[in-house]
Amino acid sequence: MALSFDDIDHLLSTRGFHQYGREAVSQLEHALQCAQLAEQAGETAATIAAALLHDLGHLLAPGGDTAEQDDLHQYVALPFLRGLLPDAVLEPIRLHVDAKRYLCTMEPGYWETLSLASQQSLVLQGGAYTVPEAEQFARQPFAQEAIRLRRYDDHAKVPGLATPHLAHYLGITRSVARDLPPLRGNDIAAGQAAQLA
Repeated sequence: MALSFDDIDHLLSTRGFHQYGREAVSQLEHALQCAQLAEQAGETAATIAAALLHDLGHLLAPGGDTAEQDDLHQYVALPFLRGLLPDAVLEPIRLHVDAKRYLCTMEPGYWETLSLASQQSLVLQGGAYTVPEAEQFARQPFAQEAIRLRRYDDHAKVPGLATPHLAHYLGITRSVARDLPPLRGNDIAAGQAAQLA
């Protein structure tokens, strides 16, 4: 079942108060800080929305945010968001874990900058890429957006940091959704069939 913006608001406003893994911030604080960093960097509305929602899978996964889900959370939210948001939001979300694997290979010293929790989760996520894997990753559409999202993700872990309210970033996210072309009857039927498959 697809999420609505009210559902996303509810998830982040309620389950978002859970601690973000082993970090010193909550899921909501992390999401807002990540979106704020993207906004301050002058990113598009789609990338800001991806920054806000990149870890929504943690809040949707059965059992909540556990280390065992660190290798899957980037995929969990996608079926719930597809149809609501464009690929320019969904693809950076899907690729943000792989972007960490990429940076660990291609940027000397990157691994040492990661928090201990992020270093530990990297093992569950498949470890650093080989050079050919990293090069293949970089050729994918939205890989560069995912790499920038990854950097915001890495820095969005500051206890007590002031950010704009959730409503501000949900407004930006809604503006991206409004840019979607209207669904035609065939598209709706195809989407329903895909959900049943």
